[in-house]
Amino acid sequence: MGAPHSSEPSRLWQKWRERVDLDEYDARFDHMAAAGDNVHGEADFIESLLPGLELESNTCRMLDTGCGTGRVAVELLRRGYSVTAVDNDIDMLKRGEAKSAEVEWKLADISRDPLGGPYDVVYMTGTVLVFVEPTRRHLVISNIVRALAPGGLLISGTGFAPAFSLDGYDDWCRRAGLRLFDRYSTWDGEPFLPGGDYAVSVHRLPNLV
Repeated sequence: MGAPHSSEPSRLWQKWRERVDLDEYDARFDHMAAAGDNVHGEADFIESLLPGLELESNTCRMLDTGCGTGRVAVELLRRGYSVTAVDNDIDMLKRGEAKSAEVEWKLADISRDPLGGPYDVVYMTGTVLVFVEPTRRHLVISNIVRALAPGGLLISGTGFAPAFSLDGYDDWCRRAGLRLFDRYSTWDGEPFLPGGDYAVSVHRLPNLV
């Protein structure tokens, strides 16, 4: 796991964590899987987009930003991809590391710390930006772009509200050099309808040539 840094999780994140038991958080997905539910919809969706990528290596390199306890990262690693997972919550990272030592786990602030790379795919699956301090949300996008390979994808699922709009998110992406590739309303690939309060957005960093 990467070395600790000086940045603390946001107040929004700390407030959420105060009311969440991590044992129950992980157990919920275990119970769903035992009941026959598909708990890997995000991994399925991400994998479905890979055939169109031009990879510089034989293995698709992925970055999970705001990885939590690593459910998606560990599944994508199991499917054969190279995965680095980043979070600002040391307790969640420790749980992820216990699930798989093959994922590269990093403690980092995704709005300011170097993320490594280059990655072919960077994804955010857990409404990550909602838990970033509002004044730093746009910095997450520009920091991610620095870690993306040319032609790489940013895939983000998040809810929106008046103070955090889809238009604003698209503007951050555009200013960072990303182009909207496609958008859905769910990780199952349901079409996005204007006015929806949740979107799975796929942006691409153009190739250099």
